[in-house]
Amino acid sequence: GAEYNKKKTGSFGIFAGFSFYPSKNVGGYGDGGAITSNNTKLLNKIRRLHEYGQTKKYRHDSIGVNSRLDPLQAAILRVKLSHLGLWNRARRAHAKYYSELLKDTPGITLPIVYPARPSVFHIYAITTKRRSKLQSYLTERGVTTHIHYPIPLHLQKAFGFLRYKRGDFPNAEKVAREVISLPLYPELTDKQIEYVAKLIQTALRTDLR
Repeated sequence: GAEYNKKKTGSFGIFAGFSFYPSKNVGGYGDGGAITSNNTKLLNKIRRLHEYGQTKKYRHDSIGVNSRLDPLQAAILRVKLSHLGLWNRARRAHAKYYSELLKDTPGITLPIVYPARPSVFHIYAITTKRRSKLQSYLTERGVTTHIHYPIPLHLQKAFGFLRYKRGDFPNAEKVAREVISLPLYPELTDKQIEYVAKLIQTALRTDLR
């Protein structure tokens, strides 16, 4: 549902990948995903790879994996896709309201929205140097938040072979230390958003000093 220069993501570029993880904008009841491509040759290769390298049943021309989408998940996603536009509009409206309420709050940075790149706000993330205290403050008052993601890629053990060290990507490290995701889902109400925003303003202006 996101766009770039009025083109939907997935409708341009060689490849695009989509996650159907349950918490995503359109999610199944289990893991799943999809790939789109404008290259028939590469798309056919992906189709082989996702099902054991088969070109047809019991014929394997290459080594692959089992990454087929479960038919039950596909059925659920097919129904949910018809509601995606409505849900994404709700997410955008909620994000806009958050930003209106929090725009003058000291000590936080809000997401930037670019006209040519409208977001569908899978998450609404702000940054603050007092993240830990803010998260605890909100949790104590019934507001669940998340941290997406606490460890930048260059500091993950999986990428140790690249020999990057702390300090090599200071912007990524700064965001990883400060980012916090606020509640955001289509069914969220204005009253709930106002409650969260008021708690953040109170916390950063008084309680966390």
